[in-house]
Amino acid sequence: MSQAHQHTSQHGHHQEHGTGDQTEILDLDAEVLAEHTAAITAWLPLKTAPSRILDLGCGTGAGTFALLDRFPGAHITAVDASVEHLQRLREKACARGVDDRVHTAQADLDSRWPDLGSPDLVWASASMHHMAHPDRILRNVHDTLAPGGLFAVVELAGFPRFLPEGAPGYRPGLEARCHAAADRFHTEHLPNRGADWGPMLAAAGFTIEGERSIPVNIEGSRGEAIGRYALAGLQRIRGVAADALSAEDLAALDRLLDTDGPDSILRRDDLGVRTERTVWAARRP
Repeated sequence: MSQAHQHTSQHGHHQEHGTGDQTEILDLDAEVLAEHTAAITAWLPLKTAPSRILDLGCGTGAGTFALLDRFPGAHITAVDASVEHLQRLREKACARGVDDRVHTAQADLDSRWPDLGSPDLVWASASMHHMAHPDRILRNVHDTLAPGGLFAVVELAGFPRFLPEGAPGYRPGLEARCHAAADRFHTEHLPNRGADWGPMLAAAGFTIEGERSIPVNIEGSRGEAIGRYALAGLQRIRGVAADALSAEDLAALDRLLDTDGPDSILRRDDLGVRTERTVWAARRP
């Protein structure tokens, strides 16, 4: 959403068990989409700079550090279910010299809602669609926010796409079919993925102050990070879509994922990142 969201989302596998591959893809998500995350924080319709921020489903800190950069006077509480993600976030905070402005809290928000103070801004990037009871979470956020405070919900429109049209040449259309299979999986297991959060936010008592869709279209980059991001993203798609793919598509996908093979995605110089982020800005009256 992580920012990440996406990829079982991206920063939003945040309500799942933390693993090394999730940590890597969240870090890559933060790196590759940094400009887009910064653009969202700059767009937020805030009346004054927030001093207390809450990052729900923070992952390894893509949103946390973007918000700290945007609001240098703020302190932030970063919440995630994964101990591993929070440890990585703390390491980054120490390396950046901002550990005195960051507090972490480990919690599965579907199970319990901890005391999180009374923040001026709540940020949830690629995490809300993982909540089993989003209506309850939205009400909790509403009641936690200071009066007049802002809630920013950011969601990524599924897994990013990385390959150019018609690639790979030996199996055209492979990525589209992989996405379709992954989408069917997520429709069953994550019913709020791709949801319109506006009506749900309004039902929870918020006033919607803005909604914006921001296309992500990073083309023609030979950057190592994008190659690793594509590898991690397609590995994650394979994890949820393998059973639904034909034997030919699965074999073609594995050729891309074989980092030692001649067709490895890491060897390609034509990768891009294409997706879309939507942000809803909702105020507690």
